Amino acid sequence: FAWNNTRFNLSKGGETEFVDGLWASGGMFDTLGVAAMLGRTFTPADDRRGGGPDGPVAVISYSFWQRRFGGAADAIGRTLALERVPFAIVGVTPPDFFGPEVGRAFDVAVPIGAEPLVRGKESFLDARSTWWLTIMARLKEGQSVEAATSALRAIQPQVRDATLPPDWRPADLATYLKDPLTAVAAATGTSQMRRRYQQPLITLLVVVALVLLIACANIANLLLARATARRHEWSVRLALGASRARLMRQLLVESLLLAGAGAVAGLLLARWASDLLVNQLSTQANTVFLDLTLDTRVLIFTTAVAVVTALLFGATPAFRAADTAPMDALKEQGRGASSDSRVSVTSALVVVQVALSLVLVVAAGLFMRTFSSLARLHVGFESDRVLVVTVNAQRTEIPAAERLATYDRIRQRAAAVPGVAAAAVSLVTPVSGITWNTRAKVSDSVPLTERQSGSNFNAISPGWLATFGTPLVAGRDVADGDRKGAPKVALVNQAFAQRFLNGANPIGHTVTQNGFFPGPPLEIVGLVADAVYRSLREPVPPTMYVPLAQFDDSRRPAPPNISIGVRARSGPPAHVARGVAAAIAGVNPDLALTFRPLADQVNASLTQERIVAVLSGFFGALALLLAGLGLYGVTSYAVTRRRTEIGIRLALGAAPSGVVRLVLARVTVLVAVGVAVGAGLSVWAATFVATLLYGLEPRDPATLAGSAAVLAAVGAIAGWLPAHRASRIDPAQVLRDA
Repeated sequence: FAWNNTRFNLSKGGETEFVDGLWASGGMFDTLGVAAMLGRTFTPADDRRGGGPDGPVAVISYSFWQRRFGGAADAIGRTLALERVPFAIVGVTPPDFFGPEVGRAFDVAVPIGAEPLVRGKESFLDARSTWWLTIMARLKEGQSVEAATSALRAIQPQVRDATLPPDWRPADLATYLKDPLTAVAAATGTSQMRRRYQQPLITLLVVVALVLLIACANIANLLLARATARRHEWSVRLALGASRARLMRQLLVESLLLAGAGAVAGLLLARWASDLLVNQLSTQANTVFLDLTLDTRVLIFTTAVAVVTALLFGATPAFRAADTAPMDALKEQGRGASSDSRVSVTSALVVVQVALSLVLVVAAGLFMRTFSSLARLHVGFESDRVLVVTVNAQRTEIPAAERLATYDRIRQRAAAVPGVAAAAVSLVTPVSGITWNTRAKVSDSVPLTERQSGSNFNAISPGWLATFGTPLVAGRDVADGDRKGAPKVALVNQAFAQRFLNGANPIGHTVTQNGFFPGPPLEIVGLVADAVYRSLREPVPPTMYVPLAQFDDSRRPAPPNISIGVRARSGPPAHVARGVAAAIAGVNPDLALTFRPLADQVNASLTQERIVAVLSGFFGALALLLAGLGLYGVTSYAVTRRRTEIGIRLALGAAPSGVVRLVLARVTVLVAVGVAVGAGLSVWAATFVATLLYGLEPRDPATLAGSAAVLAAVGAIAGWLPAHRASRIDPAQVLRDA
């Protein structure tokens, strides 16, 4: 079956009311083995152009059924207007079916055959050059993915010949004909979100595992200290006949109880945190859905982690307890000393904590600096006070030949709204994720390959540069006189001039392009400052700006969707939204409108970087806290064990400052060794996250030095507190206790 995600507008004009939709061929539900919970699913008979025997039909999800109809059984048979086209609801899917793509959930699914009813003469079914469907199939019993790929390639020549795009260049057609079809396993579903977030999620999984190891080392040290304190108890029990295996079982059970309590608390916290994380992934233009309910797999994994964790932090203390020699322990009782082996194990665990903490702090520093660099990046436009209004004229009575004139009237009406400083129309707005590409040929250009001659493209109205705050470097802006019949002109950015003319002044040169605006050469009349086009991470691409009014609608209809940028004179741009909506409704009340501040659009493009920075920062801070607590606990226990020794030193005339130095000397050694080991691990591990960084090298010296300094400061504080307490010990009291 074939399918594609979309968004349907439920409103009849004005501000949009979107629901997540799904175009699907008639065999989708049968292929996936999904039966309707209520009513029926649609079938191939419903998937006919213009609608099946029952007309245009729709299947709604369980969630949408509950939200929109309150779970009423009579929802079956009701009419739902999608893009002002009536669809009859024929079924409701089960609550555990969310659609064919992981990370997205649909509200309404309709047959692909109904698509021309929505898009009219601009139906994608009639456009061979438009790629918009994903194909999914169920393999025959016993058939492998490799066998399916072979079967596909056997019929590839017929498929390619029957679907040749009519307006492609010969070189592109040759590539299309020979590009092999390939079947890809989809047992776990297909997901754009999975591909996008795979590396960040793996990175965060490693971060969480390191935090777990730090916590295990911390608890192991505490249990070692507790086991040491109970050595006299173990020796007595062994002397009375208790077996060593029984002592080990007791300590391991105690460890399991600790790990089990932590796992239960973690599951409760994970439920809240996972919902929060999914909400952070969602944007106005893309709603992310993940079914994160607890199931058998989650419980089994959590149980396994709890058991492994208990063994990690409980095994060493248990073996230490079983290794107790009754007579040695009885002799040591009351002497306040620890064997060298116990001290070495404790010290090693502290070094592990410090080293792993440094790795996490360095990672947090790299990711936070990446996000900060992107958030403070000079983008070449001003996002403050700009409101982006997306206008959809597809379901209006406006003829395609009159769209450009309608867009110009909208621009003029929006610019006249009180509080609006400027307004402009364009095909593309900055950082929208939309890209128009073309091939450019410039007079007197430097030699370039076909690939190097690519340029990004935008069609704009007068005032666009002022609306978005992009400076004009030389020449002139698009003017009202740049209309049909006037000489065709273009503006280019500095990256364009650098690519095609080696940085020379482009004004007066001509450019021919074969993209969305094919035709005669355009005269370059303006040079525009570089500005981010699609993504903050990408270098500014060569970009052409042409007057929207010079669109040649004799070749193809003017686009039904357009963006209007509106700059407010002061304050948040949302304050002018109502006035702009009223002004556009005055032009045509049937136009569908979507409002979004440009600042939100820019922030949405940083969703991945923001989440990685926040989560890595949180876990880095948690690692610092655990390392600090571990150092504090170990140093405090060491001070307690050496209380008699310290009291005698003070009684013999040692200065309190000398006691502080004595305690801090050991802390300094542990932190220094841990930092040295952690620095090496950080330098090695940083190369694996290089693709997630921006504006700095993985082995950034400043980040490494800063992280080491922060960890050293935490270690100094953790060690100074028990050292200060040791310096205040009363020698007389110690001697009396001894």
